[in-house]
Amino acid sequence: MAETVSGTNLMALSRDELQDYARAMGQPAFRGRQLFRWIYGKGARSFEAMTDLPKDWRQQLSADARIQGISPVQTQIASDQTVKCLFGLPSGRNVESVLIPDFDKDNQVKRLTVCVSSQVGCAMGCTFCATGLMGFQQNLTAGQIYDQVWQLNQLAHTRFGRGVTNIVYMGMGEPLQNYSEVLKSIALLTDEEGLGLAARRITVSTGGLARRIRQLADDGVRFNLAVSLHAPTDEKRSTIMPVNRNERTDIASLVDALAYFTAHTSRRITFEYCMFAGFNDSLEDARHLANLANRFPSKVNLIMYNPVPGLPFRRTSEDHLDHFIQVLTLENVVVTVRRSRGQDIAAACGQLAVDAGA
Repeated sequence: MAETVSGTNLMALSRDELQDYARAMGQPAFRGRQLFRWIYGKGARSFEAMTDLPKDWRQQLSADARIQGISPVQTQIASDQTVKCLFGLPSGRNVESVLIPDFDKDNQVKRLTVCVSSQVGCAMGCTFCATGLMGFQQNLTAGQIYDQVWQLNQLAHTRFGRGVTNIVYMGMGEPLQNYSEVLKSIALLTDEEGLGLAARRITVSTGGLARRIRQLADDGVRFNLAVSLHAPTDEKRSTIMPVNRNERTDIASLVDALAYFTAHTSRRITFEYCMFAGFNDSLEDARHLANLANRFPSKVNLIMYNPVPGLPFRRTSEDHLDHFIQVLTLENVVVTVRRSRGQDIAAACGQLAVDAGA
């Protein structure tokens, strides 16, 4: 059931908006900056904790405003130490986020990545993805996106003894369909008085919204861009990704937008390519993919498909994967392979899904 709470939710506001809010309450602008540090830098969830604010203003804030983030509902830990968290939203809906540890040869954590969600469900309708089966339910605010990272960062310190190092917008939803809130959340995450993460450690993944990719370039973003390609020709891609059936978002339009993005940002593109047995894993597919990838600075991240109950797709064999990599390598394409993480708790790529309103 949706929660009804009165008052301005300060966790939905940016630094500038908090300064405007402070002024509107008759306070100097620096009080808004103090609010920002308490909410985003220190994780305060009550005004009484904000000890450097005047007591009378704290009382006024308690009557006029609230600090409402997301609420932990369930935590699951996979055999490979991947952690999946289910969070409750004020709307009554739930969203999932994943903390992925990467260990070195001595079994020490060298990287901790949060796979964050930007929407509940997704409108893209990719036929291989569990989130797509949910349909679109709602956009998340910048504060709700930030709070996923904040809470998993706290969990990372507790469980692994260090904080989060990387963020990937590869959870539930199409980030570029929630454009303004996603960019606002990245501004919060990279703010020195927030979590202070470097933009180069943040990757936003899109199914290929060409107009929004051009907008990213015009906005001068400094984070990394990944494109969920999954098939190298329009004929194949359109059968699994409805976004490709529009002439404004087909492969030709996508390539033009990516060329524009790389020219204006000097950022390398990552192509996400999920390997499906008998569909997109042939040597001809590899040659088509190499031709596309070589049009601008890029790398290809091959993904071993994670099964979703009720869907007909199967992951490719190791032999097919090896031959596919050989073709790409011979064409001077930089290739990486993403192995399944958290598959036993349905936390792997393409597996995130919750019941509507559950």
